[in-house]
Amino acid sequence: MVEICSKMDFEKRIKGVVISEQQIKTAIAELGQKLDTIYDGTPILLIGILNGSFVFMSDVCRSVSVPCEIAFMCAKSYYSGTVSTGKVNITMDVDRDLSKYHVVVLEDIIDTGRTLSEVVKILKSRFPKSLRVVTLLDKPSRRVVDFNADIALFTIPDTFVIGYGLDCAELYRNLPYIAEYNCEE
Repeated sequence: MVEICSKMDFEKRIKGVVISEQQIKTAIAELGQKLDTIYDGTPILLIGILNGSFVFMSDVCRSVSVPCEIAFMCAKSYYSGTVSTGKVNITMDVDRDLSKYHVVVLEDIIDTGRTLSEVVKILKSRFPKSLRVVTLLDKPSRRVVDFNADIALFTIPDTFVIGYGLDCAELYRNLPYIAEYNCEE
């Protein structure tokens, strides 16, 4: 049974805003313009990595003017804690022939790099016309594999963050900003 926390307990865990709602909106508008320039009217397939990227993907999808389709994959390495397990598990896969698409993978955060490294290997083996990785947050100090996004909107230090789709035990995804999570309560 999942323990439901009170609003007071919920708010107590928010240590402080790291990236404001306005900063996110501005960065996504700029990303939309950049993707429009890169693809210049060519249709793209946006692939969101669930669950964390759904808010980011929704906003990116609305920020581009090039024709785009959407698809989702679910790849997990975090389960109920604040530390990656190191094991990547694909629990939902894309159901399209990627050889027909210019693919843009959207991720909420790249931490160790394990998850995206595995996802990109899988997607490249399906021979898309092109493949780019865009992440909302990049945490390079935690990288354990050689992997970098093509585009990272924000680089953050080694702190556990929540909000704007990112969670801790499935909570906090609904915050409109990125906040540091207070692990010590």
